[in-house]
Amino acid sequence: MDKLNLSKHISSSFNDEIDEVRNHVMAMGGLIEQQLNNALMAIANADAELAQLVIDTDLKVNDWELQIDKECTSIIVKRQPAASDLRLIMAIMKTIADLERIGDETRRIARVALESFNSEQQDLLVNLDNLGRHVGQMLHDVLDAFARMDVETALLVHKEDKKVDREYEAITRQLMTYMIEDPRSIPKVMNVLWSARSLERIGDRCKNLAEYIIFFVKGKVVRHSSAEKLEQEARS
Repeated sequence: MDKLNLSKHISSSFNDEIDEVRNHVMAMGGLIEQQLNNALMAIANADAELAQLVIDTDLKVNDWELQIDKECTSIIVKRQPAASDLRLIMAIMKTIADLERIGDETRRIARVALESFNSEQQDLLVNLDNLGRHVGQMLHDVLDAFARMDVETALLVHKEDKKVDREYEAITRQLMTYMIEDPRSIPKVMNVLWSARSLERIGDRCKNLAEYIIFFVKGKVVRHSSAEKLEQEARS
C-alpha cells in the first residue's frame, strides 16, 4: 500500500481505522487459507477429526465477515470517504464477501474427509489434492497481492483460473468414466466430484479478488472483460 503513495488524512484516527480494517481482512484471509490447507490435509490423510475442525471453524470465518462489514459501514457513515478511500472500502466489502464464500466451499470439501473410501477410490483423491494445491497457491498469491495492492500479481492469479478450469474438466471426465464403469461407486464418487467443483469455484473467487485489486488501484471495473482487455486496463 505504501508504494501507492496514498494521501494521509487530517484525522489520524481515519488512517488507523483503514489500517485496522485491512489488517482484519488479512487475518480473515489467513484463516481461510489455513482452512483450505487443513481440508485438503484431512482428505489426504482421511483425518475425520481435522475435517470436523474445519467445519466448526467456519463459524469464525462468518464472524470475520460480519465484523469487517460492520467496520466498513461505520467508516462510510462517519468519514464519508471519497476517491481512492471509497474504492478501497468498496473493494474490501467485495473481497470479504468472496472470502466468506471460499470458506463455505472449504467446509464442503472438508465433509469429503468424513466419508470412507476403498483403496481404489482413494486413488481418485490424488487428482483432487493436485487441484487443491493449485487453487491454494492462487489463494495465497491473491492475498499477498491484496496486502501489497500488487496489480501484476493480481493479473497472474487471474490468468491461473483458466488452468484451474482445465484441471477441473479433466477430473470431471475421469470421475464420470469411473462411475460408468462401476455404478456402485456413484454415491462416493459424486462427493469427490462436488469437492472438485468447490475447488473450481474457489479458483473463480480468487479471480474475483484479483479484479477487486485492479478496481482499487486503477479505478476501473474489469469484470466480464476479456483477458486481453483486462491486462490492457490494468497496465494503462
